[in-house]
Amino acid sequence: MKVTEHLARAGRALISFEIIPPRRGGDIHSLLHVVDDIAQFHPPFIDITSHAAEVVYEETPSGIKRKVKRKRPGTLGICALIQNKYNIDAIPHVLCQGFTREETEDFLIELQYLEIENVLAIRGDDVNYEKPLTFGRTANRYALDLVRQIHDMNQGKYLEDNLLDARPSDFCIGVGAYPEKHFEAPNLNFDIQYLKQKVESGAEYIVTQMFFDNRVFFDFEAKCRQAGIDVPIIPGLKIITHKSQLTTIPSHFHVDIPAELTDEILAANEKNVLEIGVEWTLKQVEALLNRNIPAIHFYIMQKSGPIKKLMKHLKL
Repeated sequence: MKVTEHLARAGRALISFEIIPPRRGGDIHSLLHVVDDIAQFHPPFIDITSHAAEVVYEETPSGIKRKVKRKRPGTLGICALIQNKYNIDAIPHVLCQGFTREETEDFLIELQYLEIENVLAIRGDDVNYEKPLTFGRTANRYALDLVRQIHDMNQGKYLEDNLLDARPSDFCIGVGAYPEKHFEAPNLNFDIQYLKQKVESGAEYIVTQMFFDNRVFFDFEAKCRQAGIDVPIIPGLKIITHKSQLTTIPSHFHVDIPAELTDEILAANEKNVLEIGVEWTLKQVEALLNRNIPAIHFYIMQKSGPIKKLMKHLKL
């Protein structure tokens, strides 16, 4: 079922999760244990991140060698497992960064064969490797370009013209958004206008980057509506579990952590940080539910313990 259909049929706010594939050579069973844990909360859909190739330097007996590889392959296989084993709709992330448009089309065709109906179209993180475009291949530079490619496939328009029996795809397209603006955007209003272009080009719902101050989200949502964006906007949340995240989260995701939360975590023992993080997120969730938001999306990656603690306090 499509995300938009889940939202339209729901009688209450929905809960969804985002997980990350294991590192290359890692144990898929540990990730499936996480899915076992979160499946008990009946999420209608689960996002699975994708990762592009990057350059790594490895020390070998003959010296340091440069290699290009994907550290976390497996998005497609994990989607198939979740959708067929757990009967939960899987939402793969489809990237611009590190993939050609031709590879993207192939990936989307494989998703069709698996009867996966939802995708999240994002540019992806900048990596230290840019795939060479050879033999006439092309690339999507921005998420907007990717949305247009997927929308074209939904209209039966493939990269190769005049395909016999070209069958339109039927993907529900989601996109990401940044309540505190994308770090490359000059200001929030500019970023929202770019987001509006994605919606006008075929995006049917929005999932936000994590935030720790609900006022940021409410202001962002109001500006989106004023700009004419009328698709569902799903807020994304993350539970802080370690003191180190006070620096790693802002560094990686370009978000602010409120002084009140920062001060409380810094004053606490490390073993108490998880409880502080759970309590803070619980307050965020309760305030969001009071505003009748359609769903809440939790970034849990490969750990289910924190979300299980949080869900004990929620009556949904």
